[in-house]
Amino acid sequence: MASSFLCKARKLSSSPFSSQFLKYFRFAPSATITTTANNAENYFTEQNNNTIRRDTQVSSYKFGSRRRTASIGKTPHSLVHKANTVDSYSAVELALNSVVKIFTVSCSPNYLLPWQNKSQRESMGSGFVIPGKKILTNAHVIADHSFVLVRKHGSPTKYRAEVKAVGHECDLAILVVESEEFWDGMNSLELGDIPFIQEAVAVVGYPQGGDNISVTKGVVSRVEPTQYVHGASQLMAIQIDAAINPGNSGGPAIMGNKVAGVAFQNLSGAENIGYIIPVPVIKHFISGVEDNGKYVGFCSLGLSCQTTENIQLQNHFNMQPDMTGVLVSKINPLSGANKILKKDDIILSFDGVPIANDGTVPFRNRERITFDHLVSMKQPNEKAIVRVLRDGKEHELSVILQPLQPLVPVHQFDKLPSYYIFAGLVFVPLTQPYLHEYGEDWYNASPRRLCERALRELPKKENQQLVILSQVLMDDINAGYERLAELQVLKVNGTEVENLHHLCQLVENCSTDSLRFDLDDDRVIALNYEMAKVATSRILKRHRIPSSKSIDLNDAQSNLQVGLACSS
Repeated sequence: MASSFLCKARKLSSSPFSSQFLKYFRFAPSATITTTANNAENYFTEQNNNTIRRDTQVSSYKFGSRRRTASIGKTPHSLVHKANTVDSYSAVELALNSVVKIFTVSCSPNYLLPWQNKSQRESMGSGFVIPGKKILTNAHVIADHSFVLVRKHGSPTKYRAEVKAVGHECDLAILVVESEEFWDGMNSLELGDIPFIQEAVAVVGYPQGGDNISVTKGVVSRVEPTQYVHGASQLMAIQIDAAINPGNSGGPAIMGNKVAGVAFQNLSGAENIGYIIPVPVIKHFISGVEDNGKYVGFCSLGLSCQTTENIQLQNHFNMQPDMTGVLVSKINPLSGANKILKKDDIILSFDGVPIANDGTVPFRNRERITFDHLVSMKQPNEKAIVRVLRDGKEHELSVILQPLQPLVPVHQFDKLPSYYIFAGLVFVPLTQPYLHEYGEDWYNASPRRLCERALRELPKKENQQLVILSQVLMDDINAGYERLAELQVLKVNGTEVENLHHLCQLVENCSTDSLRFDLDDDRVIALNYEMAKVATSRILKRHRIPSSKSIDLNDAQSNLQVGLACSS
């Protein structure tokens, strides 16, 4: 298997999926990314023979995993807390006036027919009050929402809630309720610290099987970066042995009289293995929203790194016996590290914290955690000091960190898909939700070339998209081109396509009689421009499609026209 936590797609295609899966409790689309970057191979991640994949047909997400033994050594007696330190009665008392049940009506888009939505669905989750008259819950509880209601314990009334901020990468969201009646008697919960191994927590929420509040006790068994299945990210998570069932999502895990985390997913096929989002991730999300008025994301160095545990590899790069670090193998061209770091650099430390040859850094008492955690806890535009070994010499470099987006988006929640139709040719940007429409086994069922590019390619410039011809709505004007669907559009009349908006401009500003599209695999589409414009209206009417372009393209064109009018 590939090092640096990147999976080689060719090996995945011949490897059977595991029989155990990680899931969370709602059926919105999702994905995963590599641990060291929002980058190339950003959906399938294979780590220690673990495989993550998505199920588009059922209301769960699946995570194949082989159980691993925690290797933290002996913990000093002073840090060991007995499981019975959490009083379930006190947890209930805290929760009665803080935890709410959330009712969500959602409607996901249809990426194969991007002008349509799928059928409306209803789901339920949990949430709890935090200071400032806000409710914290999971992003997957309200993803693609069209209507959200909340109900407090002991009340028959449901109150309308609005989504103030949502961070799909960290699977967190903030709701606000305008009704003053709702807040009467409600108390906020205070955030605590990361629990130690063997500390006890109580998970409070509204799991399936009943309508009243439920409290489940459990013990912390592991703290480490984990795949956040909903948000396509690798962030710190706490593993506990408390049952986390559908409906628990968004509920607090209480330790003593404070919140230790937010319940969000569990390991299906295993008994009582659940995961909660720890307080540092929660605080990072909340502080970003408070400082910027919206979700700002989690930073990334934009690197793919390889471990340096092999002694011959260390000697090749002139690493001294007392040196440890990881090898830079790939850099995202849009990252702040692109002009600072180089391929084959050895990263020795991050902000003064030495990095081991396996990519981990010290964490608390005889525990270790991947250095990506240090990166992800940085705020956007914050500087980091990176010490590297380059050509046998040590250098101390400063890197400005930013959240990074992959070339092919891994999720598209809470927004409508983009599309453009001309002469029955349906053009869309390539996204992983589009590939998910090929079904549960989308990795093998979707077009191989598109799948490989979705997993591997890096962006070369800002706002770049891979535009594809998704389908051909048949008409006399496009007869014979139907077999060219699912190919990438490379050029329009000789001009390279940067994104879907650019393609739309090239088509609508065509000044020649003939319009030519150059596609992948050296295929060509040629149309008479005036005849194609007439055919477009005919085809839209026949298929009952309200517009030839998505709302975002119409808005972009309107803004461009306004800008041109102002400049003139």
